[in-house]
Amino acid sequence: MSATAMTTSADTPETKVSRFQVLRLISRDWLALAAVIFLLIVVGCAVFGPWLVGDLIDKPNFRARNMAPFDLSQGWTYVLGADTLGRSLLARLVVGAQNTIGIAFCAVLFSVVIGGMLGLIAGYSRGAAGTMIMRGADIVMSFPSLLLALIVLFSLGPSVTNLVLVLAITRVPIYLRTTRAEVLEVRERMFVSAAVALGANHRRILFRHIAPMVLPTLVTIGAIDFATVVLAESSLSFLGLGIQAPEFTWGAMVATGRGYLSTAWWIAFWPGLAILLTTLSLNILSSWRTYADPQQRWRIELARSKKGIPEKRK
Repeated sequence: MSATAMTTSADTPETKVSRFQVLRLISRDWLALAAVIFLLIVVGCAVFGPWLVGDLIDKPNFRARNMAPFDLSQGWTYVLGADTLGRSLLARLVVGAQNTIGIAFCAVLFSVVIGGMLGLIAGYSRGAAGTMIMRGADIVMSFPSLLLALIVLFSLGPSVTNLVLVLAITRVPIYLRTTRAEVLEVRERMFVSAAVALGANHRRILFRHIAPMVLPTLVTIGAIDFATVVLAESSLSFLGLGIQAPEFTWGAMVATGRGYLSTAWWIAFWPGLAILLTTLSLNILSSWRTYADPQQRWRIELARSKKGIPEKRK
């Protein structure tokens, strides 16, 4: 059997069926299903929200200043209340989802790509290159991530580009070290030795045979880390070092409403609740990503059988 056939053997009809099994299992778990539905709503707001309610986020309505939630006297768009300028909180939550999710997605994507590439090199290389990469990761990890982000943003100035850059840099060592650990184990497997015997070059071995084996782990960590990046971005925006006005995120909305907690608590409550539910949903759903990995799914099925939960098979 060739190395290519051995690496592609995992992509079989059985694996495809198991992916449908994941969806069926999630549909049976009301908590995971609620997390999926909420995340789909958040993504829908991020994609279509600015087009639907974009005109309301900057439109002041002084008759609705600090209007309490669930008062429909000004229309359904004010169901969550209004801020100090009478702007609809529902509209600002919907549009703020685009900036919050967009910044977190770009930061996680860049950190996965950069950390994964460096981790592949550090794990596969047996020379000084791998050592230098790991020492650089150790230097980055020696600084507290939030403190490093504060220093960089204070020096370079707050902007979307700098925010994405600093969030990505602080998360790169996580993916780098994980990828390196995976590569150190995978490179000793039989299919890698077969690829070397067949004359495959290092680039083909690394990106065609080893990288697909590491990718599921990076996707799982990325799903978990996405929630952490959302919290980090919200913290920086709350401190005034994130995205700047007139643009805003959920963290910036919380910072705006913190001065009115005693008189208009809803200004800070709704964006804070959105951050809480988004990160909670991501953490709940990330555990289900293990079912998509055939090498790890048996562990969950074994734990279910020990608890006396029968596994239905078709």
